[in-house]
Amino acid sequence: MEPSEASGQRDTQALLSTTQEMELRRRDYHVERPLLNQKQLEELGRWSSVTGTHQWRTWLQCSHARARALLLQYLPVLAWLPRYPVRDWLLGDLLSGLSVAIMQLPQGLAYALLAGLPPVFGLYSSFYPVFIYFLFGTSRHISVGTFAVMSVMVGSVTESLAPDEDFLQDLNSTVNETARDAARVQLASALSVLVGLFQVGLGLVHFGFVVTYLSEPLVHGYTTAASVQVFISQLKYVFGLQLSSRSGPLSIIYTLLEVCWKLPQSVVGTMVTALVAGVVLVVVKLLNDKLQQHLPLPIPGELLTLIGATGISYGVGLKHRFGVDVVGDIPAGLLPPVAPNSQLFAKLVGNAFAIAVVGFAIAISLGKIFALRHGYRVDSNQELVALGLSNLIGGVFQCFPVSCSMSRSLVQESTGGNTQVAGAVSSLFILIIIVKLGELFQDLPKAVLAAAIIVNLKGMLMQFTDICSLWKANRMDLLIWLVTFVATILLNLDLGLAAAVAFSLLLVVFRTQLPHYSILGQVPDTDIYRDVAEYSEAREVPGVKVFRSSATVYFANAELYSDTLKQKCGIDVDRLISRKKKLLKKKELKLKRLLKEEKLQRQAAASKGTSVSINANTSIRDIESNNMEGSKAKVSAGKELEDTAASGQEDAKAPDGSTLKALGLPQPDFHSLVLDLGALSFVDTVCLKSLKNIFRDFREIEVEVYMAACHTPVVTQLEAGHFFDASITKQHLFASVHDAVVFALQHPRSGPVSPVSVTQL
Repeated sequence: MEPSEASGQRDTQALLSTTQEMELRRRDYHVERPLLNQKQLEELGRWSSVTGTHQWRTWLQCSHARARALLLQYLPVLAWLPRYPVRDWLLGDLLSGLSVAIMQLPQGLAYALLAGLPPVFGLYSSFYPVFIYFLFGTSRHISVGTFAVMSVMVGSVTESLAPDEDFLQDLNSTVNETARDAARVQLASALSVLVGLFQVGLGLVHFGFVVTYLSEPLVHGYTTAASVQVFISQLKYVFGLQLSSRSGPLSIIYTLLEVCWKLPQSVVGTMVTALVAGVVLVVVKLLNDKLQQHLPLPIPGELLTLIGATGISYGVGLKHRFGVDVVGDIPAGLLPPVAPNSQLFAKLVGNAFAIAVVGFAIAISLGKIFALRHGYRVDSNQELVALGLSNLIGGVFQCFPVSCSMSRSLVQESTGGNTQVAGAVSSLFILIIIVKLGELFQDLPKAVLAAAIIVNLKGMLMQFTDICSLWKANRMDLLIWLVTFVATILLNLDLGLAAAVAFSLLLVVFRTQLPHYSILGQVPDTDIYRDVAEYSEAREVPGVKVFRSSATVYFANAELYSDTLKQKCGIDVDRLISRKKKLLKKKELKLKRLLKEEKLQRQAAASKGTSVSINANTSIRDIESNNMEGSKAKVSAGKELEDTAASGQEDAKAPDGSTLKALGLPQPDFHSLVLDLGALSFVDTVCLKSLKNIFRDFREIEVEVYMAACHTPVVTQLEAGHFFDASITKQHLFASVHDAVVFALQHPRSGPVSPVSVTQL
């Protein structure tokens, strides 16, 4: 044998001996402790109820430190801007702001068309809200401004409340675009103010958790449906068609049918313009993806396309020669603030709340992604306030509701953006364009903007791949995705969102109504209990049933919990109780009949003893002998009845007289039932009644019931609901399932057994 082989064998033997030693140590390891019910556990741990703190007292405190903390909380820029590392971050924020502004310009113009407004209002919405968010926001990387989903939601409102048909001129049946646009701008600004009020109000009352009701499949299905609506709404600009304004359920279906019907009326020049612009944008995006590692900044394809298309349109005269629709007049400078028309609030309140929730959901989801990636915290309530102030102040300056854009946020992060200084820089660039350069884009074809919108929908349309992944991962989430998508397509954005949220909440209730119920068995040589149907080595403890539900017990599933428990125990509890009551009632009636017969016999004996007639021909000796025999017979009959009645009363009063065995009924094959309540998170009155009924019913069939693994808040709620009384005490509630099982074996209802310790089972 070579030396290397010998050393290898020695190492293997040493390793085996070490492994065996560790295995022996693991076998020797055990825990020995006394059984603990809830009362003993509270005494051992010195449990005491937590005294509630009055939060309002803290809110009403007034001090210099409190005022400073509130100022920094609601104006975060004062906290991070004084510590801003100029040398390290300023250059990156400047480049990032410029890159975002280059994207913001074409997207602002395009998304204003989605909202049914003149394009210049998209530039306004890319300036005011961005600067306000710079002051009040807590996310360092999201790009606030126009967004396709928000714009199409606004467009559905403006087109439904101010349709083209309301502004037809009598002479030539053409639309008065000036009056229509003025009415829609008034609607959009009032909607923005109302959205801002909702968001600020919800943020101040710390209602940021409302977004948790919008699950990820719901948001993905909703934004995918919105992207489909955006795509269909842009077809009229791609083909140069004049379509009727529609809103409400099935409006997108009717719009698509109308587009197909009017395709022969398409303007060829508009179609060619949109096709060329779309191809250029797709090629530039593919180049950016391919050369991402080699380019310091992405190629501004949208800006270059807009500049090139404007120049070609102006030089060739696309509008006059080929009938291509262009943006038109873009006024230079900013508009003065205008108070919103409060009379419109009643018409807009429902849509405003939906837009407020969707806008916040999109912003906070992106903000948390970037915060997790870069190691800082985003305050959801402050984000609500920041977005609300952005929309509120923006609405005063005639902006429409905004949120954040995923594509711009990714560009802001990837080009070196570190803080919202990048957002402030982009808003300043947009301001320069509004004041000086906006009028240069008057000849920009609307078909180019439509092509830019459709190309930017790629990310949201790619969410259709969620269907395959959710089919493999979670089909309930897939159902939420599909229902949300179909409801949003058919019912429009506002009703679709409401229907999706309602369906997802109902699905949660439905899933808690049908939890997984199981009978638990002990895993050998452990104090662990698992479902006997899933674990082949788990064995039920003889004489003890352990029942568990995977969901909390409340009004929606309490009856199912009780029914499944009785079914899993393998005995018809209700029928057994009914048979027992019938036999006891029959026995009671028999006893009453015997007592009644005894009473009648006594009355008959007494009446015959007092009214005896004497025959004159009968001798006194015969009469006396007859009376003696009759009285003896009566006494013997009465005594027999008394003995029977007494024996019946003794049977009724005896503890074994009403047992299942004495009545000849089948007995359960277990003497104790343990309810594993570890899944309970709360209890309501229906749950309390169901648990009490379980105790009552199983005690009727001579089975003692115990509870185990209740969390402290649940125990507190049980006490508050007066669940514990003389018959059900905290001694029926144990710290763990194993404790309850061991106690049940020590104290069966059938009689005492030999003591069992925790380590023996």
